[in-house]
Amino acid sequence: MPSIKNARILIIATHGFEQSELEVPRDKLREHGATVEVRSPDGKPIKGWDESDWGREVPVDDKIDGAKAVDYDALVLPGGQINPDLLRVDEDAMSVIHDFLESGKVVAAICHAPWLLIEADAVKGREVTSYHSIRRDVENAGGKWRDTAVACDKGIVTSRNPGDLDAFVAKIVEEIEEGEHTRRAA
Repeated sequence: MPSIKNARILIIATHGFEQSELEVPRDKLREHGATVEVRSPDGKPIKGWDESDWGREVPVDDKIDGAKAVDYDALVLPGGQINPDLLRVDEDAMSVIHDFLESGKVVAAICHAPWLLIEADAVKGREVTSYHSIRRDVENAGGKWRDTAVACDKGIVTSRNPGDLDAFVAKIVEEIEEGEHTRRAA
């Protein structure tokens, strides 16, 4: 079982991510001792959305293109409405998400980020939660939507909103320390 202290975690995002849904997992996972890398489509800093207006810029380590699941223990997908909507049509982002899903490594998505799991055909038959406004999207993709702070199905971790961040991060830590997961085809 890998220790969170030795874990390498990838966060992928673009402009319009919900500020706290990137910063809180990044910072809390680093506090646990993990190495956390943030990547964006062009490798340049990205600007968050903070409740009702543009938020702060976040530094980025590299471009999404070239990231491989073999180099990490988990993938974290922040929500917000804009970020996942842009990433689900980004070929590099979707390639990385598919790579992680196929690897059995932890994939964690919060708020609207389960749209990315829907795009990757990864929710069918799985317990999933999300921001309430995309509940029907999850259900229409075959997911078993639950109104709970965190849902986990074979290493795919989902949460509803910023109010669930503590439970979200705790479950990511638990799942990383559990190790890789065997997943049935979605």
